[in-house]
Amino acid sequence: MLATSNPVLVIMGVSGSGKSTVAAILAGQLGWDLEEGDDLHPDENVAKMAAGTPLNDEDRQPWLETISSWIVEHVMADVPGIITCSALKRRYRDILRENNVVFVYLTGSKDLIGRRLAARLDHYMPASLLDSQVATLEPPEEDENAITIDAGRSPAEEAAEVVARLGLVPGIGSSALGATNPGQSSVPGKSPSGTPAAP
Repeated sequence: MLATSNPVLVIMGVSGSGKSTVAAILAGQLGWDLEEGDDLHPDENVAKMAAGTPLNDEDRQPWLETISSWIVEHVMADVPGIITCSALKRRYRDILRENNVVFVYLTGSKDLIGRRLAARLDHYMPASLLDSQVATLEPPEEDENAITIDAGRSPAEEAAEVVARLGLVPGIGSSALGATNPGQSSVPGKSPSGTPAAP
């Protein structure tokens, strides 16, 4: 199926695969809403990961439901969007799956991703959790609406491949990051923070 007229792209992969960077480039080129899935983790999850403790399915459930709500809002409003989410297991992706959701799986060698994680200074997830993420990862299967992108190149090249393979059209004024108001929702009836607008 792949892309429809107003798809929601879920940029997925293990931490360090470049999800946030590629998503930001795509949002800038397409003029679509952008949400950073890591920002939607409850505080308990952030503290657990910062302490080097892997999340389990119970930890991830409320986070995945929050991401699903963002996706459903965009699908119901027929508004395209981009959200990052590791989406490591098929059962996690099943929670996020909608008719016009496309999973963009960024994959790279463990060595490459490990080097990226070690160089990061602005993220709560330590490089020590990479092994648990790799062990948990279930790459998308053929019956899933997904494309696989080699993360061993520059983020700009990876984003360009996503645009080309899905037949997406860059938006007018795409030099600006994200939608008209980057980081805000274009869904009707939503406030800038994405919460329901006051009556």
